[in-house]
Amino acid sequence: MLLNVATQLKEDIGSVREHKVDEEVDVFGDGRTSPVKGHVKLTRTDRGILVTGSLEARVEITCSRCLSSFTCSLEFGIEEEYFPSVDISTGARLTPTEEDTSLIISEQHILDLTEILRQNILLGIPMKPLCKELCAGLCPECGKNLNQDKCSCSPRRIDPRWSKLKSSI
Repeated sequence: MLLNVATQLKEDIGSVREHKVDEEVDVFGDGRTSPVKGHVKLTRTDRGILVTGSLEARVEITCSRCLSSFTCSLEFGIEEEYFPSVDISTGARLTPTEEDTSLIISEQHILDLTEILRQNILLGIPMKPLCKELCAGLCPECGKNLNQDKCSCSPRRIDPRWSKLKSSI
């Protein structure tokens, strides 16, 4: 998502712009895109533009138990400050400090939200995603998806040392 912030960089500190987000983001770098919707607010600061927002995304991921693909809905917020690479008044090149190098407003005064959206979506994906809370997973013997049908494998023998635990289920 590209936003031209040239006019806002010329305005006083505290000026605010709001933008609706309705974009497709390539989260995994494989060409598959995920829809991202929400709102962002751009506030002029003494050094650049502060971006805050509340967004939601839908990502196609794989269940960690049954290995089926499913769509996961994520809600996340962003709060990042972008810094200009060129002085808006003079056109002089600005040298960013070490902390400023990752979020730069381009020489054409374009602020690109794509990478921040992608990173926040990746952070929101669960470590062990499940297609449903009670996903049965795969049969350890034949590999059949137990959510779709029961398999004909014989039940696993339980080690007698663990038999007391089975009665508590």
